[in-house]
Amino acid sequence: MVEMYRGYLKTDIGWVEVSGMRDTITGINFVDEKYPDANGDSPAVQAGVRQLSEYFRGERTTFDLPLEFHGTEFQKKVWRALLDVPFGSTASYGDIARAIGNPKAVRAVGGANAKNPISIVAPCHRIIGSNGKLTGYGGGLWRKKWLLAHERD
Repeated sequence: MVEMYRGYLKTDIGWVEVSGMRDTITGINFVDEKYPDANGDSPAVQAGVRQLSEYFRGERTTFDLPLEFHGTEFQKKVWRALLDVPFGSTASYGDIARAIGNPKAVRAVGGANAKNPISIVAPCHRIIGSNGKLTGYGGGLWRKKWLLAHERD
């Protein structure tokens, strides 16, 4: 059985849970509370918590973490493309569709973006509608607005 590890960070916009295995991060999500008896002894999870803490303090604009995406091949392509959207910038769903070589897959990109398991680091919050409007965000639109404002400051 593979042991899962979880680490937590309290931020201005709620708890962030970093989860994964010993050497990889498989999830970064907003949660309402800490998981009881969480084991954060993974070097990868500890690095994730540390780097996210630096990000929220305004000391980090890029991440260097061992990520492991679990999803379909299409989803993984989308999530890897998110990694190329720079800090302080935004891109549209169409931009991501073109980046993965499938310009007609705008709706499918939106669906994959909504299922991104590694938020903030794979910055799905930076993806907006082609008209410049903010669209859905799994952590809530208010968090998306906060993250974008945090990156502009």
